[in-house]
Amino acid sequence: MSRVTAKPAAALALLAFLASPPALAQQQGPIPVGVVPAELKPVSEAMEFVGRVEAPEKVDIRARVKGMLEEVLFKEGETVKEGQPLYRIEKPLFEADVQQAEGDVERAKAALTLSKIQRERAEELLAKNAGTAVARDQSVANEESSKGALLTAEAALNTAKINLGYTDIVSPITGRIGRTVFTRGHIVGPESGVLDTVVSQDPMYITFPVSQRDYLEAQKEEGKVDLANVEVRVKFPDGTIYDQLGRINFVDVSVSRTTDTVILRADVPNPKGKLVDGQLVRVELKAGAPEERIVIPQAALIADQAGVYVFAVEDGKAVVRRLKTGGTLGPNVIVMEGLKVGEPVVIDGFEALRPGAAVRAVPANTSLKG
Repeated sequence: MSRVTAKPAAALALLAFLASPPALAQQQGPIPVGVVPAELKPVSEAMEFVGRVEAPEKVDIRARVKGMLEEVLFKEGETVKEGQPLYRIEKPLFEADVQQAEGDVERAKAALTLSKIQRERAEELLAKNAGTAVARDQSVANEESSKGALLTAEAALNTAKINLGYTDIVSPITGRIGRTVFTRGHIVGPESGVLDTVVSQDPMYITFPVSQRDYLEAQKEEGKVDLANVEVRVKFPDGTIYDQLGRINFVDVSVSRTTDTVILRADVPNPKGKLVDGQLVRVELKAGAPEERIVIPQAALIADQAGVYVFAVEDGKAVVRRLKTGGTLGPNVIVMEGLKVGEPVVIDGFEALRPGAAVRAVPANTSLKG
């Protein structure tokens, strides 16, 4: 008899247990959340483009005379100075050419001296009626021909000296040098092509295309915005921001027929060599006087099919604020519509929130940084 009466009692206890969580939740009180106030920050109008890093100077190193490569005088990848020797071609043949040209100059000088003496003798004989005008004229012509031969010999000597100088291949600019194509022992010459490339490092150029639409918008602002005062900030593919600001120094004179864009170029300092020729980056342009805008941490944003929103705290309860955003400012997002200045925004603990839920707001360990 006792077993029969125990079953209804157990069922009643189970029902009581299932009904207890709401009461327990009610006993737990408001949900603790971390909040930060929506703040006003000075924000400049910004536009972002895709750009490419270019070295202002990029020189291909080539051999200007033919010979055996005797020495490679640099370490690949290092910084070389303007005028620093890079390669040396064997010299003996070119030194011999210089010596031969010097001999030709001496012979030409001797021939000129002789022709000058002969011309003077012919003039003396003609003055004494002991010579003829034809002989005098012939001696004058011989002297002029000797002068020409001397000039030719001196030019050949200069050419030989220049070619000897080309056996020392030096860097025409200061920059980093790449991987050498030829090593010691190879025969190189003008037909060998590029031996190596030197790329200047500081500053660097960044070129980026601007659409016709954006370009026309910028023209409307002419007089308000000076291109020389536009800040150029570089972002790397991993999202990090380069620590140097650049300035626009060139706008192309024509619009591309294929892409309907105009090329702009910025000059960016590169003291630590972080920018590399050919690198793809993002370019952010900021211009005009900063305007006060509401900003909140990006960590507070929640997205759904209707857009983005945040939980704010009002009268101790969680309320939804639908936002219209206007870009980013470092780790923060700019809010165009949907929030008031000073309104507490939930950034910690919103995962369990529902609209209208009672909350206990405490300052979060986050500060807004521009």
